[in-house]
Amino acid sequence: MKQSNAKFSIGEVVRHRIFPFRGVVFDVDPEFSNTEEWWNAIPAEIRPSKDQPFYHLLAENDETEYVAYVSEQNLVADESGLPLRNPQIGQIFEKGQAGQYRPKYNISH
Repeated sequence: MKQSNAKFSIGEVVRHRIFPFRGVVFDVDPEFSNTEEWWNAIPAEIRPSKDQPFYHLLAENDETEYVAYVSEQNLVADESGLPLRNPQIGQIFEKGQAGQYRPKYNISH
């Protein structure tokens, strides 16, 4: 079994490498853990490998807020310092003094 270490952690703000959205990480899968239907909906020429961490994000773009599921290869750290407006963030996180997000309490599924 391949060991995979996540580059980003819970509470970290990231942005998509290609598409114009960013968000805060609220969960990490060590490798792809979504449906084949979701996987096949990604155009083959940009479909990421399944054997890497995938991140659940409370995401937003200029128009809306939503939950996104993104491969590690398509994320970079967001260092803009701009606040996020996704209303779900306040349900899960509190904002630290240095601007990072910390889970309010342990959430298990």
